[in-house]
Amino acid sequence: MRIALAQIDVTVGDIDGNLERCLGAVASADGADLVLLPELALTGYPPEDLLVRAGFVEHAEEALRRFAERSARPAVIGFVERGEAGLHNAAAYVADGAVCAVYHKRLLPNYGVFDEERYFEPGVADVIVTIGGVPCALTICEDIWYPETVSRLAASGVRVVLNLSASPYHRGKGGEREAMLREHAVNSGVWVAYCNLVGGQDELVFDGRSMVVAPDGTLVSRAGAFAEDIVFAGLGTGEASAAAPVGSIAATPEGPEELYRALTLGLEDYCRKNGFSDVVLGLSGGIDSALVAALATDALGPAHVHGVLMPGVYSSAGSVEDAHALAVALGIATHTLPIGEPLDAFLETLEPAAGDLKGTLSEENLQARVRGTLLMALSNSYEWLVLATGNKSELAVGYSTLYGDMAGGYAPIKDVLKTSVYELARWRNRHGEVIPHATIEKPPSAELRPDQTDQDSLPPYDILDAILLGYIEQDCGIAGLLADGHDAVTVERVVRMVDAAEYKRRQAAPGTRVTAKAFGRDRRMPMTNAYRG
Repeated sequence: MRIALAQIDVTVGDIDGNLERCLGAVASADGADLVLLPELALTGYPPEDLLVRAGFVEHAEEALRRFAERSARPAVIGFVERGEAGLHNAAAYVADGAVCAVYHKRLLPNYGVFDEERYFEPGVADVIVTIGGVPCALTICEDIWYPETVSRLAASGVRVVLNLSASPYHRGKGGEREAMLREHAVNSGVWVAYCNLVGGQDELVFDGRSMVVAPDGTLVSRAGAFAEDIVFAGLGTGEASAAAPVGSIAATPEGPEELYRALTLGLEDYCRKNGFSDVVLGLSGGIDSALVAALATDALGPAHVHGVLMPGVYSSAGSVEDAHALAVALGIATHTLPIGEPLDAFLETLEPAAGDLKGTLSEENLQARVRGTLLMALSNSYEWLVLATGNKSELAVGYSTLYGDMAGGYAPIKDVLKTSVYELARWRNRHGEVIPHATIEKPPSAELRPDQTDQDSLPPYDILDAILLGYIEQDCGIAGLLADGHDAVTVERVVRMVDAAEYKRRQAAPGTRVTAKAFGRDRRMPMTNAYRG
């Protein structure tokens, strides 16, 4: 049996557009006996509360009927079905113009970014179809992560486990997923054909890397990462332990390359799917705005990225020069809008009510808010999407200004710790130097007061990020952080800042999720919170 895995980039809610994309993928899979498409390919994933609209579900079910009628060859496709028990996350096997079998996902994830129990009822039965004389089982995403599923299917005589997936990316997940699939294939003596979604959807990004694994654990075929792809594999029809012919195996990125490509795809798809052709961001001469500008240029092209230099009284000449050098290296257009006069106007207006604010925290925040206002005005004037440039370290401890540097429609690096920002900048420069050396080497600073550096207010970033990694991404409490050897005073200070900044994060722009515990749906902490531990 020759199988094709069609990992495609669909858009949530664009049922008719997704239908045509699915049909196009099937039509291009010449010579395949069966084509696999991703989980919920017709609706996009995750459709969230669109599922409570009856018209949406009916539209999706009608799209399945049209897909079956028009499909050029047998296929398995993900869709949503309304059954007697409620809605189901479903997979349909279609052939000869008809829906031949439907499977309902049995294991519904309800953790992290997943809320499937909110919408779906679990299936109660396995579905096995015979294709080319080979018994194949239909499964969906979470089903295959549990070895009990695969062993149960193997015991019932299944030779091939087909899995439709919408498995969102986080750093390192590609390797974890491949190791899991290989282990299950070997332990149960079955073929595994796994088709994953690719593309960005709001804060999620799906990395594709669809694959076929033989019963002996051999990786037979693997699609590319972070791009649409169709790969083929020949599945042995003799004994289940037969050696597998190796097919097309795409290289898979690791380390900073993997992270950079995830961030680029997340930004590109957010813009494209929401109708934004151009973006605008402030260029401060600092490392964060430099990385975001590079990501945006690589995602959208330099003609669609607009940088704005907004120097103030505390901006250093070096930072202004670095911002210009970055723009020239990237080939992006810039505007220079000094903030001195509008800042003075705010200070003068406020003086009768608040007194002289020069040299105060209020003046620092006003500078950021003037800059945010200018960027939003350009957005209104040209329909450019404003990119916020804050990183995860800053958002974690509240080292950011509401309605100032947090202003924007999308925050590409909001899930990237500061130490990783430097790692990504250095990696990008090794593939064409665009970020000035001085930007990477100088001490980071908001430049909102004389001779300011971030370390005036924060621990050194290597120390801060290690604590944040434990507290946020690994759910360590204070006791656990102290057991890891962190300084007690620093830990208590950082934890206090993280907890106090929850209200700010609730108002932050969305951004690409690249860790297993991002702010938002992954980590849902109360804003009013008296617990410290």
